[in-house]
Amino acid sequence: MDATTVRSADPSLALAPGHDAVAAQQPDWSGHPDLPFCRAELRRSAALVDPGQLTDLTAKLARVAAGEAHVFQAGDCAESLHECQPAHVRAKLDTLEQLADLMIIRTGTEVLQVGRIGGQFGKPRSNDTETHEGRELPVFRGHLVNGEEPTAQARRPDPHRLLLAHRSAAAVTAEVERRRAGLGTGPWTSHEALVLDYEAPLVRTDERTGAAFLGSTHLPWIGERTRQENGAHVRMLSGVANPVGCKIGPGASPAGVVRLCRLLDPERRAGRLVLIARMGHDRVADRLPDLVRAVAASGHRPVWLLDPMHGNTVRTRRGLKTRHLTDITAEVNAARRVLEERQQHPGGLHLEVAADEVTECVGGPVAERDLTVRNTTLCDPRLSPEQAALLLEAW
Repeated sequence: MDATTVRSADPSLALAPGHDAVAAQQPDWSGHPDLPFCRAELRRSAALVDPGQLTDLTAKLARVAAGEAHVFQAGDCAESLHECQPAHVRAKLDTLEQLADLMIIRTGTEVLQVGRIGGQFGKPRSNDTETHEGRELPVFRGHLVNGEEPTAQARRPDPHRLLLAHRSAAAVTAEVERRRAGLGTGPWTSHEALVLDYEAPLVRTDERTGAAFLGSTHLPWIGERTRQENGAHVRMLSGVANPVGCKIGPGASPAGVVRLCRLLDPERRAGRLVLIARMGHDRVADRLPDLVRAVAASGHRPVWLLDPMHGNTVRTRRGLKTRHLTDITAEVNAARRVLEERQQHPGGLHLEVAADEVTECVGGPVAERDLTVRNTTLCDPRLSPEQAALLLEAW
């Protein structure tokens, strides 16, 4: 990136403590003395994406919103800082490309490849603590915040991980760019813009246009747990030039979703907004139609993606988290019908998929008894490439 055309944004975008916006799902750094230093280092660091790329991606997403193309967005539930070497990244990009090619065959359209990659290091959690062998520990919040090992030392949030994550994301993004240069097209990076002490210092200003943009990724999204209308996450992403996504779950109201659309896409700019529906297979028919109808009536034309993973997590009799391919497929088919019946384009899929044949979800080649054979996820269960291909056959 040309450093002469990008500068750090107005510090007001950094959402300093005490701002009146709600900041949900943030780490408890417990007053760590090095947090200000780590934030300052991030502000001085290079942006990972070029603002010109964001213009290109927005134009491509506009074609998806118009029904002329699709999106295949996939990758790890939580990226590991130990898997940011070129060989790991290439394997993930190969899987993304192969599955996108299958979608091209199924749809006969252009398919944008978007990876959950180059920054998916933080995870929202339902509880702040968990019990392991009788000991209460802080919950694992992704390698951006703490370690997965069940010890008090590993689970202590460490702001130096913010800097390690940025260096790792830079290495991943460089590999993505090499793939793009070789193909003349290729994948885009995306992750949930969750931890504000990481994201806000990476807001930059394009001096050619004066527009602020989030320099950590091409396509940031807001999660179901952080989409509060008065929230810091909505405030931050409403002010950047990136195309932005927002997860929409079964608890969302039609009026609330329309208000989010107005906040995130006030100009109703084609390709600006991606709504990612994640209802659960048994709630799609009841909850999604009113949301789709309200958004369409409001005049907004977002890209509608289907996330059939996050509403379908269950536990086995032994307490292991998993997802069933039958439920995932059922949600995809039901949500697609809802959109098509209301003359809205089903824009594509948002999946958690591993680069190797893991055994974390039940279905296809994996029975429940196989779940512990190759279960390597840091957080939630992912589809294997073979299971994802079976899902795409249904699509």
